[in-house]
Amino acid sequence: MSQTAATHADQDDQALIVSVPEPGPGVGAAAEPTPDTRQRILDVALDLFIEQGFDGTSLRQIAEQLGVTKAALYYHFESKDDILMALHLRLHEFGRESLRRMGEGPVNLELWGELLDEIVDQMLAQRKIFLMHERNQAALEKLHRKDHDEEHEDLQNRFRIVLADTRVPLQDRVRMAASFGVVFSSLFLSGDAFSSTTDAELADMLRSVIRNVLRG
Repeated sequence: MSQTAATHADQDDQALIVSVPEPGPGVGAAAEPTPDTRQRILDVALDLFIEQGFDGTSLRQIAEQLGVTKAALYYHFESKDDILMALHLRLHEFGRESLRRMGEGPVNLELWGELLDEIVDQMLAQRKIFLMHERNQAALEKLHRKDHDEEHEDLQNRFRIVLADTRVPLQDRVRMAASFGVVFSSLFLSGDAFSSTTDAELADMLRSVIRNVLRG
């Protein structure tokens, strides 16, 4: 390719970056509603990061899986690192709204059980995220960004505030911390150890263990 042709190709890619439209209503097979482009990119990248690893996956591969150009990816994400970070931040959604609804009052074991009940469903719906973390730890450790660190610290502080509330008996707070560990470690630390178990089966078992921990 001549230098002039290469220049025109670069210009065409840049033009596409700012002109890629979002899929509108009625677009696609049978005009069925589909996830927005950003979420489709994340879902495809998640599968590839699990199968091939972050370092073994290229933006071109992600684009090919979606049937779009690589320039179309840049419309939504500046880099592959941004895609990985967006996938990681899905973890930050677990329990966020439930914690907010609890407000400033003391949290009892019943409310905590309701929180974990919601978190179990949320985490199992994003089960692949935990497997991606296990298989891409080195890549994730390199992602240190101020906005991510601040958000992570905010979520941790919310849990610390609840667990440090002296209006709640110490024994109950220990049970609350231990029960959350049951959910988190069962998915985050287990990798694909439970891959043969369905979400419904695993949810039932987790809820059973949680109840046992909270009851003492």
